[in-house]
Parts: sequence; C-alpha cells; structure tokens
Amino acid sequence: MFADLRGFTTLSESKLPYDVVFLLNRYFAEMGAAIEQSGGRLDKFVGDGIVALFGVESGPAKGTREAIAAAKAMIGRLAALNEALAHDLPAALRIGIGIHTGPAIVGEMGYAAARQFTAIGDTVNTASRLEALTKQFGAELLVSADAAAASGLDLSAFPEATTDIRGRQGTLAVRVVADTR
Repeated sequence: MFADLRGFTTLSESKLPYDVVFLLNRYFAEMGAAIEQSGGRLDKFVGDGIVALFGVESGPAKGTREAIAAAKAMIGRLAALNEALAHDLPAALRIGIGIHTGPAIVGEMGYAAARQFTAIGDTVNTASRLEALTKQFGAELLVSADAAAASGLDLSAFPEATTDIRGRQGTLAVRVVADTR
C-alpha cells in the first residue's frame, strides 16, 4: 500500500515549519494506527507519503483484505483529523491510496543503522503508481484487479477501469473507489 496527502506541498508553503511538523506527526499517528490495527506493517514515511506492507506473514488473501480495511480506516481517521484541525486548515486534508498484490523481495535491506525491513520489486512499484493515479481518476483509492481478486471481497459496486502503468508493459485493471467510506 502507498498513500499520499493531496496538496500538502501547497499547504506547507503557507505554514510555519513547526506547524508542518505538528500536522504531519498527527497525520502519521492516525494513519499508522489505522494500518497497524488492520494488520499491516508500516514500512516507511516518505515526505507526506506512507508505505505499508500487508500479508507478509499471512499471505495475499488476508493481506489484501487487511489493506482494504486499512484504507477505509485511514479515510475515517482522516475525516476525524480534519474535524479536529478545521480551525488550522484552509481546506480539508485529502489522501490517495494505491493497493496492489503480488510477489516481492522482502527482507532487511540497507546499511548499518539505516537497515530496515522493506519490500522491493514490480509489485511495490505498481502500488506506488496506483497511488499516483488516484489523482487522474479523482479517487481516494485504486485497488488493482489482482488485489481485489486475492481479497475475495466483492468490489463490483466500484467502477472497473484499465490503465497504463508507467514502466510496465500492458494495462492493469483496477477498481476505482472515489469515496472509501
């Protein structure tokens, strides 16, 4: 799973650095709790983005169900955070989330103190691309058809689309969830 705040760079330009750090830490705490309570594992924070892994121990079926549950919980927590910070924000915070499943290289990577448990590979890159494509689709969440099928959940209520994935041959079918709630 990849998640990213929309318009955060513009918002942060109008805030003091202390206020940006305060806001990001509140956001990370809420999103991290949603991910962990849903069974996910926080991989890293990149700027205002979040990378999380699901199904590392439990497999793709349970992992994709957990990732989709986490996405819903993240949107709910973001709504509550927007209410709590309404007087500090010119507009509500919005998020884009991409979920994909497949084989990945998973393990400890890095050097010395910078080593961490992470995942790399085409599956990870595709999840990142899906998050970026939420902007194009005007959606909060894009779930690849692979992830939807692995989850066993009925996502047929959400429109299906096919999209090109930068750096990948062919197209990928996705479920487009405009409103995760």
